[in-house]
Amino acid sequence: MSVKPAVAEMEIKRTEHPYIVRVSGIAGGEPIVKGTRVPVRAIALHYKAGETFEEILEAYLHVPLAAIFDAISYYLDHQEEIEALIEENRPELVMEKHSLKVGAEGQLLL
Repeated sequence: MSVKPAVAEMEIKRTEHPYIVRVSGIAGGEPIVKGTRVPVRAIALHYKAGETFEEILEAYLHVPLAAIFDAISYYLDHQEEIEALIEENRPELVMEKHSLKVGAEGQLLL
């Protein structure tokens, strides 16, 4: 049984964006919205799909609008990095990496 480190033990790295941090042990250390587990790549996907800020906010009600703007700004400033994270986290690649299959009823099988 693995035990996750307490938040106090996790290393928090600030970025040049006030709402974006990297926390060891959360989302593999990739950029996330401060105080959440929401990766910048997730917000970037909504933005790339053409969703409005209000629509993105509806998907993340616990995230302040300023943080949504900052996540998109981070994406635009670090587009190559975030695009690489988006690619690495495509469902079919994650499934292949972890040897997962989809069952007849749509459930994931180990």
